[in-house]
Amino acid sequence: MSERLIGILTDSFFKILIPGLTVTIPLTIISFALAMIIAIAVALIQFAGVKVLKEIARFYIWVIRGTPLLVQLFVVFYGLPNVGILIDPFPAAVLVFAINEGAYCAETIRAGLEAVPSGQMEAGECAGMSYMQIMRRILLPQALRISFPSLANSIISMVKDTSLAANITVTEMFMATQRIVARTYEPLALYVEVGIIYLIFCTVLSRVQRWGEKRLGRYRI
Repeated sequence: MSERLIGILTDSFFKILIPGLTVTIPLTIISFALAMIIAIAVALIQFAGVKVLKEIARFYIWVIRGTPLLVQLFVVFYGLPNVGILIDPFPAAVLVFAINEGAYCAETIRAGLEAVPSGQMEAGECAGMSYMQIMRRILLPQALRISFPSLANSIISMVKDTSLAANITVTEMFMATQRIVARTYEPLALYVEVGIIYLIFCTVLSRVQRWGEKRLGRYRI
């Protein structure tokens, strides 16, 4: 490895890491938080079994899971301006990632709700609780606990998927890397470097996931 290449990698490390901390991570956290709101709402709609609402929820999941995330980004950022809807790059990315991840997480949470023993619902009804109280205090907490490993995997995947936001001009760390590559003509080393930074982020999240699973394991119902 030449001194020039070592110098480029050393100089570029923080130029890649800083957009990762200030754009990639916030994009992931905000998008996933909104995705969880969408997912819980859609999962509850499906679990409730109201036919019209359930069909709307199923249609949403069918469309989102059946189309590429990149296509969804392009539709929102490049397509909506044709009908007069202009969205800045970062909010557009948040919107698309939230809607996309919400569809996947909704199925995870729905499966978690269905895994809770039916006797839990009956116990809540015997205690005089309303349907919403049963969901909020009994079923949903258990479903989220059951779904925790899968949901944690989803947020780890989202960290990597945020690299697609570079295609709609969001200056996250993959785009920062592309700009450095364009100046230095060292694609192999720099793309390996950004891959290592992604690996670091995902490793930290994996550790948090393991800690969370152990923590929740102490409070199994």
